[in-house]
Amino acid sequence: MADNTERIEQEIAQAREDLAATLDQLADRANPQRIADDAKQRAVETINKPAVKYGLAGLGVFAGWLLVRKLRRR
Repeated sequence: MADNTERIEQEIAQAREDLAATLDQLADRANPQRIADDAKQRAVETINKPAVKYGLAGLGVFAGWLLVRKLRRR
């Protein structure tokens, strides 16, 4: 009977450790600063792709051209 009690206590202790580790992982995943940093990193990686980078540059040039054209018509 004593062996059975010790085994149950060990299983409970292991379950507590597993639960604590899981809670730590969830807290890390739900950290707003980490989420913001990850989103920023993904956005920078996307913007640094040549197709996106040059597309945005072209769009900026086009928008500038439209602005200059509109200002000249006044």
